[in-house]
Amino acid sequence: MKRVIKKIIPKRVLNLRHLFYAWLGAIKYGNPSKQLKVIGITGTSGKSTTVFFLRKIFENAGKVVGSLSTIDFYIAGKDKLNDQKMTMLGKMQVQKFLREMVEKKCEIAIVETTSEGIVQHRHRFIDYNTAVLTNLYPEHIESHGNFKRYKNAKKKLFSYTASLGKNRTAIINGDLDESGEFINYGFSKKVTFGKKSGDFTLSNVTSSKAGISFSINKRSFTSPIYGEHNAMNILCAVSIARTFGVDWGIIDKTIGELTNAPGRVEFIGEAKEEGFDVIVDYAFELKALDALYSVVDLLKPKRIIHVCGATGGGRDKSRREPIGRLVGEKADIFIITDEDPYDEDPLEIMAQVSKGAKEVGKTLNEDLFEILDRKEAIEEAISMAQKGDLVIVSGKGSEQGMCLKNDKIIPWDDRQFVRDAIKLVYGAREKN
Repeated sequence: MKRVIKKIIPKRVLNLRHLFYAWLGAIKYGNPSKQLKVIGITGTSGKSTTVFFLRKIFENAGKVVGSLSTIDFYIAGKDKLNDQKMTMLGKMQVQKFLREMVEKKCEIAIVETTSEGIVQHRHRFIDYNTAVLTNLYPEHIESHGNFKRYKNAKKKLFSYTASLGKNRTAIINGDLDESGEFINYGFSKKVTFGKKSGDFTLSNVTSSKAGISFSINKRSFTSPIYGEHNAMNILCAVSIARTFGVDWGIIDKTIGELTNAPGRVEFIGEAKEEGFDVIVDYAFELKALDALYSVVDLLKPKRIIHVCGATGGGRDKSRREPIGRLVGEKADIFIITDEDPYDEDPLEIMAQVSKGAKEVGKTLNEDLFEILDRKEAIEEAISMAQKGDLVIVSGKGSEQGMCLKNDKIIPWDDRQFVRDAIKLVYGAREKN
């Protein structure tokens, strides 16, 4: 019945129930956001990583922090991996978490604020102090209809924040052609960052096996994390931290100690013990996969064995063949598998990815494999790996669930399945 109702009633009408719950949650939990400095971070990519980096900076500055993101729910030093397959939680849960932050004496709440969450009014009745835009490019087009609607969904966070009253701040990636559309809402403070110009500018970005080096406003920094794209995530976090008055010395110390966020270019230590590497990463669209391969290029593995599918049945179908072509060109062995199919036939999704791989020369059952069961696909990749190889498992990162048809979610963690596969393969070899 629930699924029938969703098909019959327009989405904009259905979303009114989310607006009701947003209001009810604020009332039930006593408008907790009014007792916090709330930072809303939106954008196409980099949101969760920026939340993770910013949290580290604030904590090193002595702040008590809470954050809600795709990665985890974090309150005053205690975190729980996000097992809801949803970034902005419904049914009053965001307000419940904000109330817990107040009770745990948090001063700052960092809330990853998604376009889908905004369309569903889940940002409403949150007293945002600061709205942040990391970047913007086409994504979730099937859900929103077109890029303009997707952009306008993001803009609603800024118009809403500015409407809340005085002393509101907008922090924007100034490199974007659309930046002016986001910043001109009557904010008390407007801050820009980027590579081209802005209040905080990034330059001299270099990568090595030791990490990344870069400059912000002519100050030099080094960090032991991988991925030049993370320099922009750090820049965004620094722009926010400085706007909140954090000292440069604390920022420098924090950047030098950063680690990648869970499921973001995460190396599995058990693989290294066996002489090869495994990276688990969240990348599920083309720009993120390109950024991931910029890290892979630094590692110079003997072979690359890549396990992935095309995340999100029923959405962004146009990226499936391009993902197949990209991974087909980059990886020596490509294992296509299931990846959050929702109500769509996973075999059809896999076939579309496979088509792209075949277009760039991959041959089925030679250097291209289609394995529906993702756990089996991971085990096959680990069994193929030899010393000096790199196995990539991308698309889910640290996510704790797999979405199947009829709204079913099963427990999942790519990282644990990798560890289990290593134990299975290498334990069997030792016995033999």
